[in-house]
Amino acid sequence: MESYSARHLSVLEGLEAVRKRPGMYIGSTDTRGLMHCVWEIIDNAVDEALAGHGDQIDVELHTDGSVEIIDFGRGVPVDIEPKTGLTGVEVVFTKLHAGGKFGGGSYGSSGGLHGVGASVVNALSARLDVEVDRGGKTYAMSFKKGEPGIFDGPGPDAKFKPFVKKSELKLVGKTAKKVTGTRVRFWPDRQIFDSSAKLSLPDLEARLRQTAFLVPGLTLSAKDGKGKKIEFSFEGGLAEFVNFIAKDAELIPVKRISTSDVFTETVPVLDPKTGSMEPREVERTCKVEVAMRWGVGYETDIRSFVNIISTSKGGSHLAGFEQGILKSFRSAIEANARRLKATGLKLDKDDILTGLTAAISVSFPEPQFEGQTKETLGTPAIKGIVTNAVTKYLDQLLSGKIRGTKAEAEKLLERVVSEAKARISARDVKDTQRRKNALESSTLPAKLVDCRASGTEGSELFIVEGDSALGTAKLARDSAFQALLPIRGKILNVQKASISDMLSNAECASIIQVLGAGSGRTFELEAARYEKIILMSDADVDGAHIRTLLLTLFFRYMRPLVEAGRVFAAVPPLHRVITGTGKNKETIYTYSQQELTELLKKLDKSNKPYEQPIQRYKGLGEMDADQLAETTMHPEKRMLRRINVKDAEAADQVFELLMGNEVAPRRDFIVDSAEEFDRERIDA
Repeated sequence: MESYSARHLSVLEGLEAVRKRPGMYIGSTDTRGLMHCVWEIIDNAVDEALAGHGDQIDVELHTDGSVEIIDFGRGVPVDIEPKTGLTGVEVVFTKLHAGGKFGGGSYGSSGGLHGVGASVVNALSARLDVEVDRGGKTYAMSFKKGEPGIFDGPGPDAKFKPFVKKSELKLVGKTAKKVTGTRVRFWPDRQIFDSSAKLSLPDLEARLRQTAFLVPGLTLSAKDGKGKKIEFSFEGGLAEFVNFIAKDAELIPVKRISTSDVFTETVPVLDPKTGSMEPREVERTCKVEVAMRWGVGYETDIRSFVNIISTSKGGSHLAGFEQGILKSFRSAIEANARRLKATGLKLDKDDILTGLTAAISVSFPEPQFEGQTKETLGTPAIKGIVTNAVTKYLDQLLSGKIRGTKAEAEKLLERVVSEAKARISARDVKDTQRRKNALESSTLPAKLVDCRASGTEGSELFIVEGDSALGTAKLARDSAFQALLPIRGKILNVQKASISDMLSNAECASIIQVLGAGSGRTFELEAARYEKIILMSDADVDGAHIRTLLLTLFFRYMRPLVEAGRVFAAVPPLHRVITGTGKNKETIYTYSQQELTELLKKLDKSNKPYEQPIQRYKGLGEMDADQLAETTMHPEKRMLRRINVKDAEAADQVFELLMGNEVAPRRDFIVDSAEEFDRERIDA
């Protein structure tokens, strides 16, 4: 067969591995993984802007599910790459670990570092089109699941003819010689990605804004098929970014550190004579930028970046920052111990980080990441460079040697000492209480329906909405390991409330008391009495509201539980459909109106009868115990949604917008969203 040749095997060999195990390259195949694909292409465009080529990047979400990224950089090379005999476009989009970011000749620092970004996106796309403006001409090439060829029409379902003997980079037009850039449009392969994996402007908004802060002067825009558009461009850099993300009033103004240092590392380099990799010592320059601001609140928010890429799990640069900040504050407080009444006081890292909002950005060639998703920086030398930069600056600041900062330094040191004393005092109280509880029986809320399990492992606490649901849940649970705690309606909005208000609220206090691990800075994950915390609320709007209130409580005061993946949301069904007749009856549960509609269409099409009216559960209390057990509580049959930090952050941001103290953003949101209001979504 002419359409299948040895050449195809050599091209697709690497990409087939990507299709087989996509999680290794993009983390997951849900919306998060799809978002990662989009950012692989955007990061390439940002690298061009960082190198001084182009100051605008546009993203368009098309109604057919495809995503298009447009940049005005130099354009992907279109000439022939000598080793492979392929054009630069084909090399970039079909070869793993190929690109212009390895030798340091094309980019001083870049976010696309492994040479797999564009080719991975290509491998996971049902179709990918790329157009390049370069040298006064426009070139184009298309791919299907990573294979180059020609489509005879628009969209991924058009008839496709792969190249057999030689690929062709088509010349499709002319442009002005000064106009350069790349346009990439891809249709995610639905055989790879979950059906729920979709993108919207809100998914892009936070990262686009963040990138605009990190690259001053770069304009990033995005629009969807409905004509809605967002655009970001900032000149203030990290300092403006820190002021934007800080949620409290400032204790001292933003402080900036900007410096650079050199380090050496041994890297394998390809020897053109022998064809083997030879270790060689190279000198690198690392640029460090830090912006930090202490506020009057108690939340800590530290963001770290490497070559503009967000490292959500930190790494050596974040470790260096924390080490430097701890070293400087310990030295300053030791030097002023008598005046601050802090003799013998041992500072903890959290004493300093309380109320701190900071951003750490480092840029240098070829950083080492732990995995393709680039969430953790591994380059060891960066830790020392960041530590030295932070220590040098803070030693000057805290000693009052920087003009005009003496009062600020005094205020900051007093705050840190106060936090350390409060921590020690709270620990002493907790130790005393633990000793007391060892001698006396602890009193738990009377409404807690506890389980028989003596240990934490395998135990589950269901936080149940309402007493009616509690009655059914008592019969449905397995009392060996499942405990129940009912709450009455909507708990306190902790977004507005103070810590004292939260602790005095009966529902919040009950949850904290039952978990037995404390709250806020004194929370200890190991002390939690249950392995899983499951939020079980009705499958309606009020249930979602209650779940979001609970998420906000856990995110603000028991965050380690969320970070450890121990908080879940139960997924109760919304409808029950009974199909068939006589002994052949079958019960099917659906979890949304759309799912019910699709099921009924399918049953009607196959002429399969079903009972009318369809039962719709308005609350958990309407279910029989066996139905609740089967759908929501039995470990082998239920469906749980694990709450991660991003879910909780999103809930926190929504509550800050809708129920926070600032009225103006809420009014703007209501006005802007009026056109999207859908009466069908009201459960009345």
